[in-house]
Amino acid sequence: MKTYHPYSSLALLTCLCVTLGSSTLTFAEPTKAQQASISRASREMAAAAKRFLASLPEEQRKAATFKLDSKERDSWYFIPDFAIKEDKRTGLPMTKMTPQQQIFAVTLPATALSHRGFLEMNSIRALEHVLFELEGKDYRNPELYYVSIFGKPDSKGTWGWRFEGHHLSVNVTIVDGKKFSVTPSFFGSNPATVKQGPLKGVEVLKEEQQLALNLVKSFNPDQLAIATIDTAAVDKKLLAKSVIKEVLTTDDPVVDKGLIQHKGIQYADLDPKQQKMLLRLVNAYLGRFRPELLKGTRYLGNLRDGDHLYFAWSGGQKRGEFHYYRIQSKVFLIEFANTQNDANHVHAVFREFDGDFGRDLLKEHFKQHQK
Repeated sequence: MKTYHPYSSLALLTCLCVTLGSSTLTFAEPTKAQQASISRASREMAAAAKRFLASLPEEQRKAATFKLDSKERDSWYFIPDFAIKEDKRTGLPMTKMTPQQQIFAVTLPATALSHRGFLEMNSIRALEHVLFELEGKDYRNPELYYVSIFGKPDSKGTWGWRFEGHHLSVNVTIVDGKKFSVTPSFFGSNPATVKQGPLKGVEVLKEEQQLALNLVKSFNPDQLAIATIDTAAVDKKLLAKSVIKEVLTTDDPVVDKGLIQHKGIQYADLDPKQQKMLLRLVNAYLGRFRPELLKGTRYLGNLRDGDHLYFAWSGGQKRGEFHYYRIQSKVFLIEFANTQNDANHVHAVFREFDGDFGRDLLKEHFKQHQK
C-alpha cells in the first residue's frame, strides 16, 4: 500500500521561482500578455473538465471525481492495470464511456499538452493495440485509460486532474487559476521503435532518446568518466547487465532523494555546444506541454539557464544497447530507461522533488486562505 504524504509535510513555495543549487533563478511576475495566456489555459482546462463531467450520469461522475485533498491524488501508476497488486487505478476508464464521453475525456489533456505532447500521448495509446496484436491480451487496450478530477473545476479556482493508463500519466494541478504544476509526468513506449506492421518505423519518444545519445557521444573521455554512474555499489536488483534498468523513483508519491546519489557531470563542465544540447534535451520534456500552460509553471516556458544542472549516464551509447540517463537540479528530476525488450522499451519521467502534484503551491495557497 502506498503511503500518503500530506501537502503540509513539504516546503513552502513563497514566490514563483526555480532554485537550482545555491543560486535562485527568480522570474519576474508574468507580463499582461503572459497572464492572458495563463488565464486562457486555465479557462480551457476548466471548460473541458466541466464538459466531460456534464456528459456523465451521476454514478460515473462519482467514479471520476475526488476531493482535492483525497489520498488518491498522489496514488499514480504507469504499469498495466493487472500489475497493480495492492491498489487499483482510480477514476473513470474510457472502456466504460460512450463514444461522446471518450471524446470529451481526451479533450482534457488536449488543453494542457502541446501538439507534440498530444501526439505522443495518443501514439502511446495506439501502441497498446500493437501489443494486443503481438500478445492477444485483453489488458492491451487503447481505451483502458482513466480520467480523474480532483476538486471543483473552476477557471479561477484550485483543483487538479489526471489522465492515466499503461505507460502514461499526465497530472496537472491548478492553483487560483494562475499557477500550474505538471508533475509527475510519465511517458513510456513499448515498442520504443515499431519493427513491423502498418506502424513500422514509428518511434514515439525519439527526441527524448536521440538527443541524449547525441550528447553522451559528444563527451570526451574525462567528461564521460564524470557522467557515468558507478553501478558497483548499486543493488543488483536495480540493474540489468550492469545498467540501471528502471527509473529509480518508480511511481512513488514523493521522490526519494536518497536513491539519487551520483549527480553526474555539471552543466558548467560542458562546452557551449554541449550545454545547448543538454538544455534542448530538458526542454524536450517541458515541451510536451503547451506554452500557455508552461507560463503558469515555475519555469515560465523553456529552461534557458543550466546553472547547477547535472547529467548522468549508465550503459551503452548505441541503439540496441541498454542505457539509462537522468538530469537533475535542486528542483526537478528527469529519468529515462531503455533496458527492456532488447533495449526497445522506454520509460521516461519528469518529476519535481518538492512540487509533484503541486504540493508546494497548494501549501502556500492553503496557508494564505487560512489567514
